[in-house]
Amino acid sequence: MRILVTGGAGFIGSHYVRTTLNSTDDVRITVLDKLTYAGNTANLPMEHPRLDFVKADVCDAVAVGEVLPGHDAVVHFAAESHVDRSIEGPGEFMRTNVVGTQTLLDGCVRAGVGTVVHVSTDEVYGSISEGSWTEDEPLLPNSPYAASKAGSDLVARSFWRTHGLDVRTTRCSNNYGPYQHIEKMLPLFITNLLSGEQVPLYGDGGNIREWLHVDDHCRAINLVLQRGRAGEIYNIGGGSGLTNREMTDRVLRLCGADWSMVRAVADRKGHDLRYAVDDRKIRTELGYAPRWSLDDGLRELVEWYRTNTGWWKTGV
Repeated sequence: MRILVTGGAGFIGSHYVRTTLNSTDDVRITVLDKLTYAGNTANLPMEHPRLDFVKADVCDAVAVGEVLPGHDAVVHFAAESHVDRSIEGPGEFMRTNVVGTQTLLDGCVRAGVGTVVHVSTDEVYGSISEGSWTEDEPLLPNSPYAASKAGSDLVARSFWRTHGLDVRTTRCSNNYGPYQHIEKMLPLFITNLLSGEQVPLYGDGGNIREWLHVDDHCRAINLVLQRGRAGEIYNIGGGSGLTNREMTDRVLRLCGADWSMVRAVADRKGHDLRYAVDDRKIRTELGYAPRWSLDDGLRELVEWYRTNTGWWKTGV
């Protein structure tokens, strides 16, 4: 089986590539990545005999059209994903996330690709005060990033309905794990504390997020690729919801620091209060269940950043 992985040099995409190559001998992977600031070939086993790498923009129809033929499936990670950056400069998010998805899926139709897994986010649902979102919830994004991902989800649906392309969409909660760029909350907090610097906590820290280990996420994606249904949406959760203040407390203790290392900063514009996904569908239909507890995952994450200073000080 030949799989094209877009954005495969990023945090989640590279984990998917590494674990897939390690877990099976009958898959060959092509990574297509533009190598923006968040893409890093140091995240990939570049010398692996079943890995091919193409530096290209997912919005480049010619490049995408040249790469796609011969691939059986596509796992589409390529996206701009940082909310703060999207507030300051939304144009690139709309281009990459919406136009890039359209360009890729158009190429898939032309090349006769069998299956596409479109990787999205729970942020497309907006904010929920209580309970959790099922896959049938309306899309109510509140940030330019979330709006661009909601747009890409609708593009994916349109290619399924219009062209009969087998597109399956996943929507995950907040990911964490090794090789995550230090602009995101957990690696930013950990690397700051390991460097003796304070960490910035938005507002009162009351915003609630559900945390999903990247390894659990990638196993779920493979289940969707192998056994999911065309046109379906699958929420992927980790089952661990914490306020940002509670998460900060855990990271402080793991790094041997206290609250004197925290500085309050003005809250983000349009900051969603709470995310929570109902992932019973993927658990019931495909047999998904997270393997990582948050305690184990955070402990190993801090240790990874502690022992890989060369990667985060010079490699991202």
